[in-house]
Amino acid sequence: MSSPITSARFSVLDRSRIREGHTGPEALRDTVRLAREVERLGYHRFWVAEHHGVPGVAGSAPTVLAAAVAGATRTIRVGTGGVMLPNHRPLVVAEQFGVLESLFPGRIDMGLGRSVGFTDGVRKALGRDKGDAEDFAAQLDELLGWFCGTSPTGVRARPAEGLTVPPFVLAMGEGAAIAARAGLPLVIGDLRDRDRMLRGIDHYRARFRPSVWASEPYVVVSGTVAVAATPEEARRLLVPEAWSMAHSRTHGTFPPLPPAERVEPLAMTARERGLYESGLAGQVAGTEEQVAHALESVLKETGAQEVLVTTSTYDREALLDSYRRLAAVAGLDGGTARR
Repeated sequence: MSSPITSARFSVLDRSRIREGHTGPEALRDTVRLAREVERLGYHRFWVAEHHGVPGVAGSAPTVLAAAVAGATRTIRVGTGGVMLPNHRPLVVAEQFGVLESLFPGRIDMGLGRSVGFTDGVRKALGRDKGDAEDFAAQLDELLGWFCGTSPTGVRARPAEGLTVPPFVLAMGEGAAIAARAGLPLVIGDLRDRDRMLRGIDHYRARFRPSVWASEPYVVVSGTVAVAATPEEARRLLVPEAWSMAHSRTHGTFPPLPPAERVEPLAMTARERGLYESGLAGQVAGTEEQVAHALESVLKETGAQEVLVTTSTYDREALLDSYRRLAAVAGLDGGTARR
């Protein structure tokens, strides 16, 4: 009998994180290169993210970057994790994904989120405010209607209408209820807050309504997974992102990723240190054996069908080695046959 790990799909979300001493264009090219590598390793999907005005993130136009990734790969599914729907007109989103699906048929996913920007300045530049996230359910219905040809305006979404682009809802809390009502797959994280995640999944499954998009609940759990030869090396993979998150919470800006060796001797305030240590705690990190045990526990508790790995770090070679080791843990097929 197969284990929960080898029965699950494993996928990757790369946020195009900028590293200290490197540029945004380099980060975007790193994302495309990583997509080729994880395709070769046998991962199921490769998704890209949407962030605006963030010094440490280059990925601001996910459908554009998804096109580059799809063009550079052959078999892996490509999508967004996600397009922040409140930032865009649903018709334009439908058109963009219609173009992607037309160019790369059968390979495109439409991951959708409800965030409206990291800061007040970004929200103002986008012409949005926090309240726009409250309209997510209606925006989602409108978007799906463009694919189904049910818009009441008489306008037709070209070339989206009639195409099937699998939608996913990225959510915690209220978003899980929206995914359930719409009958869509749910992407939920992070792995550190297991109780909250389980509440969201239970809520989603209990209220799921079958739809033309999904006949039964489908759960993707997302979070950081770091695998290395020793627990200490795996922990060092977490250091750059943990420090950047702590810095963003205390200084209001999300910086490029520093190398671990620069972070470890830094003097930090008590609040910074607490946030930094919190960022290192509870992650799925360690040797192959330790990570296998942790993931088996996650998959048994959640019943998830898929794991979306969202790891970011400064050392790109160490990151790729982590994905190689995780592929071995998960029993991936090296990309020679898709599940």
